Amino acid sequence: MSRALMPNLLTPQDLEPNWKWEGRIPAWGHTSVDFERRIDHDRLRRYRLARTRQALQNSNAGTLLLFDVNNIRYVSATKIGEWERDKMCRFCLLTGDDSPYVWDFGSAAVHHQKYSDWLEPDHCLAGVVGMRGTIPPEFGLMRKYAKQIAGLIKDAGVADMPVGVDYAETAMFHALQEEGLHVVDGQQIMLAAREIKNWDEIQLLTQAASMVDGVYHMIYEELKPGVREADIVALSNKMLYEMGSDDVEAINAISGERCNPHPHNFTDRYFRPGDQAFFDILQSYQGYRTCYYRTFNIGRSSSAQNDAYVKAREWIDASIDLIRPGVSTDTVAQAWPKAEEFGFPSEDAAFGLQFGHGLGLALHERPIISRAVSLDHPMEIKTGMVFALETYCPAADGYSAARIEEEVVVTETGCEVISLFPAEDLPIANRY
Repeated sequence: MSRALMPNLLTPQDLEPNWKWEGRIPAWGHTSVDFERRIDHDRLRRYRLARTRQALQNSNAGTLLLFDVNNIRYVSATKIGEWERDKMCRFCLLTGDDSPYVWDFGSAAVHHQKYSDWLEPDHCLAGVVGMRGTIPPEFGLMRKYAKQIAGLIKDAGVADMPVGVDYAETAMFHALQEEGLHVVDGQQIMLAAREIKNWDEIQLLTQAASMVDGVYHMIYEELKPGVREADIVALSNKMLYEMGSDDVEAINAISGERCNPHPHNFTDRYFRPGDQAFFDILQSYQGYRTCYYRTFNIGRSSSAQNDAYVKAREWIDASIDLIRPGVSTDTVAQAWPKAEEFGFPSEDAAFGLQFGHGLGLALHERPIISRAVSLDHPMEIKTGMVFALETYCPAADGYSAARIEEEVVVTETGCEVISLFPAEDLPIANRY
């Protein structure tokens, strides 16, 4: 049996990220071919599991019990559809050097046994606990699986060590404690594992960004009076799924007097001549996400709108110029204006407007960059991190605003921007 099919036989080589910084990060086609080496999924799976084991060894825990579907996918490379995200119906156990156990929704476990040959078949189990409380705790399923989990932890010889849990239903926490397990925060362990992307993850993130490049070109062509924010959202969803997206998480479409303050949603408002409008496209390709804002004006722009765009561009360029290994996140956050300087009473009220956040299997990973948290709790920026930087500037007219976001990959010497739809100057769609 090949090493790719034996996840308990990882080697130090599996921790190698295999970066190739000598040229532009490629955005490959989305199919496998024999004439180019594109995504190496076996290498990707081994790297993610090896990173998780390393993070677990560096913690005080002996086991990880995972209900977060992003963590389950990172460790086990299993995914059964976006509908699973809020159900809390699946869970995964990783103990020391043992192979992952995955309890799955009914027949999905049988499917994994047949088709997920990087997992041990007898570790693919059917099971369900509470489904967000719709199966009441008194039915006993949580007690049943907590007992089974405790037995596997004992068999692995780590029963005297804490169990890292990312999140779970309250009743599940109680059931685990009743089995004598000491539960600690496992989400921080998983985020430590996931913060450095290997070459395959970086290529998947770049492929995802290239899809959004195309959607923004479509939006640029479609923006005109008589079209609604909701119409752009519908067209974008259709185009993304046709391009191979596996989840369009959300599309913000904000225009006209809705731009300030930023409402973070879309409506059925019709675009009007002279509107400033900004959009955020949050979607994933093979699980790897985008967060990618662009601002447009419709037909024409005012001096106040142009001034706001110039400031937003200056702020994001200043932060991009700082990104390189060894720089701390407080240094980047200080390149952005204080909340009071752009009309907000506090950094909490302005949180997420001048902002940076990691991208990966989740929309928000490490590092988080914000004046609200980074000045007092800085993190080091490291090679292989991938994150988005976003800025927001209200216009002097009192209702327009500009919003720009760029996705960056931290290289050995600096960073590379992978969000490529032009944003150096304010784009005017269907100019009059």
